[in-house]
Order: sequence, then structure tokens, then C-alpha cells
Amino acid sequence: MKVRDLIEELKDVDPDREVIMAKDSEGNGHSPLDSMWEGAYKAETTWFGEVGLETLTEEDRKQGFCELDVLKEGIKALILVPTN
Repeated sequence: MKVRDLIEELKDVDPDREVIMAKDSEGNGHSPLDSMWEGAYKAETTWFGEVGLETLTEEDRKQGFCELDVLKEGIKALILVPTN
């Protein structure tokens, strides 16, 4: 993803959301940004936590999500997903 694409994607996102980045399986590599989504984040430590849906929409249900995918105690977040 190019910076111009990222800027375009971010223009309608709530600027008070926490930014959460996914890491690679070893936790030591780097990867281009593939996508992002708005959800919820709950910290388990200062460097690790879990993500989930904020709410369950009809579109989410069509994609196979259910109430178990909603993170009720999380904060609003923007989750960045790497290519690898």
C-alpha cells in the first residue's frame, strides 16, 4: 500500500481510535501493509492483546461472524494487517 492510499483510507476514520498493528508469526519481521479494519482492542499486557468486532452488523453475520466475535470490553481501534 502506498502512502497516498493509506491517507485516502484514513480520511474517514475517527482520529481518536487506537492504532493496533498485527505482527508476523516470529515477531521480528517486516511486511507491507495489506489492509486495515475498525474494531475493538483489549490489552492483555503493555505489548500484547486481542482484537475483535465492536458490534455485530448484518454484513458481519453474512460473512460468518457471530456474537462471540464481539470484544465487549475493548477500546475502539484501527487494526493494521500486514501482507505476510
